[in-house]
Amino acid sequence: MRYLPLTDLERQEMLASLGLERIEDLFQDIPREIISEGLDVPGPLSEAELLRHFRELAGKNKDATQLVSFLGAGVYDHLIPSIIKHIVGRGEFLTAYTPYQPEITQGVLQSIFEYQTMICELTAMEASNASMYDGASALAEACLMSCAATRRELVILPATLHPEWQEVVRLYLENQDVSIVYMPQDGQTGTVDLSRLEELPWAEAACVVVQQPNFFGLLENVNALEGRIHENGGLLVMAVDPISLSLLKPPGELGADIVVGDGQSLGQAMGFGGPAFGFFATTDRLIRRMPGRVVGETVDAEGRRAFVLTLQTREQHIRREKATSNICSNQALNALAATIYLSVLGKQGFRDVGYQSLQKAHYMKQRLLELPGLSSPFSAPSFREFAIRGAVDWAEMNRRLLDYGFLGGLPLGKFGHPELALFSVTEARTKEEIDAFVGALRGLIS
Repeated sequence: MRYLPLTDLERQEMLASLGLERIEDLFQDIPREIISEGLDVPGPLSEAELLRHFRELAGKNKDATQLVSFLGAGVYDHLIPSIIKHIVGRGEFLTAYTPYQPEITQGVLQSIFEYQTMICELTAMEASNASMYDGASALAEACLMSCAATRRELVILPATLHPEWQEVVRLYLENQDVSIVYMPQDGQTGTVDLSRLEELPWAEAACVVVQQPNFFGLLENVNALEGRIHENGGLLVMAVDPISLSLLKPPGELGADIVVGDGQSLGQAMGFGGPAFGFFATTDRLIRRMPGRVVGETVDAEGRRAFVLTLQTREQHIRREKATSNICSNQALNALAATIYLSVLGKQGFRDVGYQSLQKAHYMKQRLLELPGLSSPFSAPSFREFAIRGAVDWAEMNRRLLDYGFLGGLPLGKFGHPELALFSVTEARTKEEIDAFVGALRGLIS
């Protein structure tokens, strides 16, 4: 039922059964100094009044489908084929639980197996797990996996890594007594400062992390870092944007040992930042240290193709304290959506998404640089995102752009760059939308 009212008499009966006199007695173990007094909470509403109230609140929101978005920084407004929601909405997938019994879950197991195969093809790695919670936690798990594989307790992170991903990794590692050393950013290129690599403790590092493209949308020099870490016995961990792999050389061909990323751009709705999924791939040599579960292909008693959970190095199973991670689930439905997305687009369609994103982003960057007072802060090549510098209150500018139907770029003031904003352009944007945005911004700046 949508609405379950309780009378005062029923409340008193419930309290009496608990041996209490007042509802406040339920919270008597909480220190009084941390309890807020006098909350301005209105009285009870009927069902009709409550529905009306929430409709009024919802009416104050901007309809995201009516706004043209140039926001990015981890969540991107890519086109999503309508077929995806129809397939993932089927009961066989939507309500399916963990496929512990392969004899009755072949469909779910096969969909995960196909997902793993596609991730391996995208990344040029040898093994993939069944997906993880998100890209940030996948990267943290990759760092811990590197420490376990190398028996070292130090990780090198780039200052150009997404700041929020840095926070997640730091939270994971500090509770495992793993130290972090940062590679500084080159103020001119916007990428890792290669001139200062000698300052870093490579011989002690379990891994070096490279985000490609980095937080500012710029392409890092992976080869320089790959050679340095492997010469010293560590591992190369790459955090990649899957759409960029439609054009860039895959991590496996660059010498990566572990590849992670966030799959939101692969057919997932933006959804206020989630849910999406994280992907995780590695080499055969490291597969048994990989967190999560892995679906494998086999044959049944009659020789027919079949699928099973091959590796489950989780505490939930017999591994217990020997588990590689406390990750005990995967984002199966979101991973399925990504599998459908890649299948529907095909190789050429997937490449077209990356190519259009690249070209349109560069077109918009050129148009913005025509505006007075705006400049490009970095010289390194970019992919789908780029930063723009200007003596502009970017947060206030975004509020004013809403009146024109635009979601502007991400103000980077809270990340220590008050004059910068980060813009993202996907294949979903049109030339007319880009030109209209530049025109609106021109009018607001001048």
